[in-house]
Amino acid sequence: MLPRRPLAWPAWLLRGAPGAAGSWGRPVGPLARRGCCSAPGTPEVPLTRERYPVRRLPFSTVSKQDLAAFERIVPGGVVTDPEALQAPNVDWLRTLRGCSKVLLRPRTSEEVSHILRHCHERNLAVNPQGGNTGMVGGSVPVFDEIILSTARMNRVLSFHSVSGILVCQAGCVLEELSRYVEERDFIMPLDLGAKGSCHIGGNVATNAGGLRFLRYGSLHGTVLGLEVLADGTVLDCLTSLRKDNTGYDLKQLFIGSEGTLGIITTVSILCPPKPRAVNVAFLGCPGFAEVLQTFSTCKGMLGEILSAFEFMDAVCMQLVGRHLHLASPVQESPFYVLIETSGSNAGHDAEKLGHFLEHALGSGLVTDGTMATDQRKVKMLWALRERITEALSRDGYVYKYDLSLPVERLYDIVTDLRARLGPHAKHVVGYGHLGDGNLHLNVTAEAFSPSLLAALEPHVYEWTAGQQGSVSAEHGVGFRKRDVLGYSKPPGALQLMQQLKALLDPKGILNPYKTLPSQA
Repeated sequence: MLPRRPLAWPAWLLRGAPGAAGSWGRPVGPLARRGCCSAPGTPEVPLTRERYPVRRLPFSTVSKQDLAAFERIVPGGVVTDPEALQAPNVDWLRTLRGCSKVLLRPRTSEEVSHILRHCHERNLAVNPQGGNTGMVGGSVPVFDEIILSTARMNRVLSFHSVSGILVCQAGCVLEELSRYVEERDFIMPLDLGAKGSCHIGGNVATNAGGLRFLRYGSLHGTVLGLEVLADGTVLDCLTSLRKDNTGYDLKQLFIGSEGTLGIITTVSILCPPKPRAVNVAFLGCPGFAEVLQTFSTCKGMLGEILSAFEFMDAVCMQLVGRHLHLASPVQESPFYVLIETSGSNAGHDAEKLGHFLEHALGSGLVTDGTMATDQRKVKMLWALRERITEALSRDGYVYKYDLSLPVERLYDIVTDLRARLGPHAKHVVGYGHLGDGNLHLNVTAEAFSPSLLAALEPHVYEWTAGQQGSVSAEHGVGFRKRDVLGYSKPPGALQLMQQLKALLDPKGILNPYKTLPSQA
């Protein structure tokens, strides 16, 4: 066997990230926790019904008899204290606020079944809620809907150490599940900035994409089975089989349905083996054309070990530095990319990554960069990408757009909006999952402005439709995007969605005012 040739790393790659906390900011814990962007004295969020033209549907209101029934179903799990209800009535971005007077905290599917049966009989609207980390207002009431929280449904029911199949309740926090399976040499196929707060049931209900999509695909592929409830009837599709070709794959209806067709109570999901070697490179690029070429070269040279390719513009990095005190480990650049590799052979992976980085530097695709292999520095580099949302939320009111576009046009809309909005916006930024064609377009302002919103919408959606893109890549539709669904779906598809809703939820009590257009 030939002796292994030592890797001749360029000097710029050997420059490690600064070790002092002062240059990188505070150590990163669970990311994007609920309320992390709120500060004492934050103005109260206006009621959704006052800010948006929405009319309450003819649902019943909660009576004393209803509260007594709920107390019998979930003893000690009925919350009516106005102060305790403030947080679950407000979305994570603090831009939408409902006025629910009741929050229910069941522990079991049986309790959820009894709650929904009672609500169906009484025509009481229900708003399912997980970690409440959504970006489109799908997880908070619009009016006085009952909030049904999955927070206490947080048990792992089984895990198979050979197949990697995990079965758990919907209220399990993603980060805790990640820790659980990593202790058993597996990983969750899903990773999000909000992993410290979001629930797996909410992830499935919104078909969350996240940082591992490039490698492991969507939840439509990794979720094997679900238990779902609508009018109180339990739909048990909780298989742990990877192959089941018996008729319609009903679970797919509920992945991405945002709680409008049924409430997910249990999830069966396939977890991949834990990689033995993880490398992360953080690089500066002189232009978006070089970002695209870097991605193309990266795919060709790294192949099967490429697990993530993220990009951000210079303004993103400036805001992360200004609001979170996280400094860039590379020289200032117009664009930055974060590349992650994961595999089973550290030497093999490091050699492939080294050859790619030497090529990228030598060809002018990359102007500066740093690399990390130990867990601490890997997390610090990922924090620069994962915490952009938090930095933006501290910059003022945020108009957020989550778009799928052809990769060659991915950044054009950012340039377009900067010219269109001029000084009316504080910042217009673009970042996201380049490997998936997913752009996170964000515009910040000092406060909510109807005139700025009018300049953004429907322009952003019309521009996206003109590129045959999608108005929602991974955040879902929720309340915010329900009336722009037609930019991405033809009339026939919208009509079929309405018919499915009427079939599975005939009274329309499940998460009303969300996902589907207000008028068919």
